[in-house]
Amino acid sequence: MSRRIGLCGAVRMLLALALFVPGSAKLDAASPPAPARAGEAPEDEKQVAALLFPRVDLEALKSKGPGVLPIMVRLYERSDEERRTTLASAFYGLGWKSPDAKRVLMRDAHTQNQELRLQVQWALGRVSSDQDVVDVLVDNMRTDPNPLFRDKAACALAHDQIHLTDAQKVHLYGRLIQALRDQEPQVRAIASQALQIQTGQSKGYRPDAPPEEREASIRLWERWLQEYRSNL
Repeated sequence: MSRRIGLCGAVRMLLALALFVPGSAKLDAASPPAPARAGEAPEDEKQVAALLFPRVDLEALKSKGPGVLPIMVRLYERSDEERRTTLASAFYGLGWKSPDAKRVLMRDAHTQNQELRLQVQWALGRVSSDQDVVDVLVDNMRTDPNPLFRDKAACALAHDQIHLTDAQKVHLYGRLIQALRDQEPQVRAIASQALQIQTGQSKGYRPDAPPEEREASIRLWERWLQEYRSNL
């Protein structure tokens, strides 16, 4: 594993320390939310916002269960980039599937705001198992002009596709194998590393090897994928 992929965990830890705090405000589960006055946010949004800003109280959010997700989505839709970054990190920390969370996060999948982009790329696979999530991350890994965004998209593909079934992983593996033929050396390297993390195998692939040697390894990967698919 390269140092770049290996740094994923360290980068996330630093961001988590900046965004998360244990045991802050608590929701009052016994009292129903009061109706909002004109121009005011609903009471449930105020209470959830108190668990998110300025630091995320993840345990308090978890204690509320998946019912907190629609409120977080509404907050995301009305928030600036700084708050959307915090919300994306909270979606990541919860790890609960949500079509609406995926919908709003996908809007920021190509943002040039560095902190927001990283959190969104990491969060997407933890809120959805849809194929277009894999596709947008692979596309970011292969075509984004920013090497950091490419690298962290590969991290997300390697570590964060937590809801994929074995059958859904066929598409992920296939897209990563395709990237082994990329013209960009960094893309070949991070695609290979993501595959190795996902499968525990390398097939002898070296991103800096001569083209004919790389192609021989890719053919081994393609045969492996055919066998994997046939055994499902």
